[in-house]
Amino acid sequence: MDIAVFSTKSYDRNAFEQYNAPFGHALTFLEPRLGPETLALGRGYTGVCIFVNDDCNAAVIDDLVAHGTRIIATRSAGYNQIDLAAAARQGIMLARVPAYSPHAVSEFTLALILTMGRKIHRAYNRTREFNFEIGGLEGFELRDKTVGVFGTGQIGRLVIKALHGFGCPILAYDRFPNAEVEQYARYVDQPTFARESDIITLHTPLTPQTQHLISDKILPLVKPGVFIINTSRGALLKTDKVIKCLKSGQIGMLAIDVFEEEADYFYQDLSEQVPTNDELVRLLSFPNVILTSHMAFLTDHALRNIAETTLGNFAEFEQTGQCTNQVVASVHDQPGARG
Repeated sequence: MDIAVFSTKSYDRNAFEQYNAPFGHALTFLEPRLGPETLALGRGYTGVCIFVNDDCNAAVIDDLVAHGTRIIATRSAGYNQIDLAAAARQGIMLARVPAYSPHAVSEFTLALILTMGRKIHRAYNRTREFNFEIGGLEGFELRDKTVGVFGTGQIGRLVIKALHGFGCPILAYDRFPNAEVEQYARYVDQPTFARESDIITLHTPLTPQTQHLISDKILPLVKPGVFIINTSRGALLKTDKVIKCLKSGQIGMLAIDVFEEEADYFYQDLSEQVPTNDELVRLLSFPNVILTSHMAFLTDHALRNIAETTLGNFAEFEQTGQCTNQVVASVHDQPGARG
């Protein structure tokens, strides 16, 4: 199949070329993101491959279909960048990678918790300047903290199992409770979850129901000084409300691998440019904030799974007209549909 691969970085190209041999697809790697301004680059390709920050809106889908595209596959588990209604209207196949490596994201989540909790990032910066003073670097032990895990799909469950090894009490929230989780954690309602958690980590997809989850409804309920981690989707947090709570001390620590307006910034080197997003600049100014650039997935294991599954999705559709990993609108309402 002729496939246009948008938002390509070197690691994408290396993995796709390495694992394409059994499939024999004709791959065209494109650095730009897919969107209204770049959709012409995808015209004439039977398959189009996208990533998390591409804009696959109705106009883009209509244009691609009109020029011969029959399948759009995102090399991610989440698919909030795709207009599902427009895709259904056009009858185009949508595919995803349901679980490229839950371990990659869960391990990164623990790394953020430990880095911030023990102030490793600040210690690293000090010693780079030959400052070996440890005053102000006091941390906490996880066994003393109640951790709330919001979303108990594959990633959330792995986070819970890892946290259980630290001996900390664990709370869980999910619309679809999982029996396995109940061996390690206690399911509670959202208000109890917010009030009792010292640490909150988010592992839920971005849907209309979860957009701005951390906002006016939850933030007034949380413990003063709560530690929030987000490795799922940026828009789970209402950024201006989070900044306000960082300033007041209601949020004591924040570690995020995603940002609500990340599409304009992440996966690019902007170090020579003047920053223009005031909220992003403000977040980076806080000493109690860690922000990384949507890289929790980035392991050798995950890149192989992403490439093999995505290439397999195209091959299956080419051979059968079907796809095991098809995206359908109702998947948001099913357990395990995690970002």
